[in-house]
Amino acid sequence: MIRIAVDGMGGDFAPGEIVKGAQSVAMEGLASIVLVGDKEKMGPFITDPANIEMVHTPVYVDMEESPSNALRKKRDSSVNMAFDLHKKGDVQAVVSAGNSGASMAFAIFTLGRIPGVDRPAITTLHPRIGEGISILLDAGGTVDCKPSHLVQFALMADAFASSVLGISSPRIGILSNGEEETKGNELTREAHGLMKGLDINYLGYVEGTDMYNGRTDVVVSDGFAGNIALKISEGVAELIFEFFREKMERSLKNRVGYLLMRDIFKELQRKTDYSETGGAPLLGVDGVCIICHGKSNAKAIRNAILLARKFVEKGLKESIKETMQDYQSLQKVKER
Repeated sequence: MIRIAVDGMGGDFAPGEIVKGAQSVAMEGLASIVLVGDKEKMGPFITDPANIEMVHTPVYVDMEESPSNALRKKRDSSVNMAFDLHKKGDVQAVVSAGNSGASMAFAIFTLGRIPGVDRPAITTLHPRIGEGISILLDAGGTVDCKPSHLVQFALMADAFASSVLGISSPRIGILSNGEEETKGNELTREAHGLMKGLDINYLGYVEGTDMYNGRTDVVVSDGFAGNIALKISEGVAELIFEFFREKMERSLKNRVGYLLMRDIFKELQRKTDYSETGGAPLLGVDGVCIICHGKSNAKAIRNAILLARKFVEKGLKESIKETMQDYQSLQKVKER
């Protein structure tokens, strides 16, 4: 059975919701769980110890704490001890809803990067028109990127989409302010020139709407623009549901209309609910790491653990390693 370490003290609703979500997976025998954190605080939420182990540490990283401070002073924190278990081979993946900056910093510090990857990328999954999902990276890991970083993101996403999601020849584009080659900035224009020489299905520039209209499978961006795109998307989803809620309460006719379309609204809500995905994989570290939303509930944690299990089973880390190795070999040939 796959063993997954879960940061029991990470997240706004830790440890209760974290333990409940992890326990639901363990009780069904879907994975073996190692909860890392304060045993006295996590223990009362465990009602069935089957397939659950606890590793004790009273230290954890606050949600507002700076990653650099955590790296200096909290090497024995719950999130880093989870990564240490992964590094030693005691678990095959780590899930955390804690401080995302600290999670990323400890993942790089403890697990290290896959050879050929300079900057790991937070990778989010989004619904789109029709079937399937779209991938956005980087969604906030590296604010200031070089063109070579975007190239690495594209290669990792290509390996991720094909090996894990089963997308044949995933369509990849760079997020820009227009499709024309004259648009973009210095970063995107240089990255565009580099990506045209890659052995991937590169579309060129894409706009924010292309992430949802089905035109592209992968949207590549620096972490600054990518995180803004992510937060705007979340805000629009909240606006839509709040709008319908307010209108529904205003009249009997609106409530009847909602009842007639209730199944459609529920399906839309399911597709836009981050807890359905569970979390975002951090591609590029030498391991499997899922970074969850800070407000993750038990459902989100459960789905994040199942997502981590899927990545282990599909050989995500190995696929990215192979892709980056091939790219490095090709670059060495070109340099001769």
